[in-house]
Amino acid sequence: MAPDSTFETVSTSKAHGGTLGVYRHQSTATGTGMTFSVFLPPQAEAGAKLPVLFYLSGLTCTHANVTDKGEYRRACAEHGIVFVAPDTSPRGEGVADDAEGAYDFGLGAGFYVNATEEPFAAHYRMWDYVTQELPALIEEHFPIDPARMGITGHSMGGHGALTIGLTFPDKFKSLSAFAPIVAPGQVPWGHKALGGYLGQDRAAWRAHDAVALIEDGKRPAGDILVDQGAADGFLAEQLRPDLLEAACKSAGVDLTLRLQDGYDHSYNFISSFMADHIRWHAERL
Repeated sequence: MAPDSTFETVSTSKAHGGTLGVYRHQSTATGTGMTFSVFLPPQAEAGAKLPVLFYLSGLTCTHANVTDKGEYRRACAEHGIVFVAPDTSPRGEGVADDAEGAYDFGLGAGFYVNATEEPFAAHYRMWDYVTQELPALIEEHFPIDPARMGITGHSMGGHGALTIGLTFPDKFKSLSAFAPIVAPGQVPWGHKALGGYLGQDRAAWRAHDAVALIEDGKRPAGDILVDQGAADGFLAEQLRPDLLEAACKSAGVDLTLRLQDGYDHSYNFISSFMADHIRWHAERL
């Protein structure tokens, strides 16, 4: 891939001895400008090639939500991990949105797929962006070791992390999620998103459904960690971690599913267990 001459620094600030930066470039995958954040731990100053963890955000989010609320910097600085947070969908002039402006489809809700349905096919190519273009861009501009990449995410982003980690185990060596949508083919959020982006042939949905991928023989590079709030209002209807647990048990996939009593779907839940996930990834990267 040719160097991205559009890469620009939006802002930088010092945090926990490292540097938190926000960056922007013109994406060839989405055909739009894309903004993302990167935390470089202090170990980067020594010139070492460091492991990198990609974090995929949930519905309605941009790169800024976890950047501002995730409480990951201290743990990343401790373990020497680069943390990358992309946006959740393409944005800008000419990018299609849900006709009714719903929060669970269109802008802020790209579901980490390559859309095939109009008018979304032109720009909604978050699968290619996250799995190919962004990792190459990070390798070009930051001191990361591409052989030590992990992926995690929350809700819709947990769905993206699971499906990407299962599809590309040679690329993403560690895999975790917070309150993921584990079986979009079986829940309302997924029916709307996968139907709208990929059409009504449900066979095409299976490539973007973690439970279906496991049923179809896909396996992660190692084990999987999932944290889920027991007081999450979306737990029973939209998230269904029980389906992932059953699929992993049947397939012999090593899953640690932790149901956290009293926690909901918010960033208070994510930030409470973020350091656990970063330590977990550090042990595998």
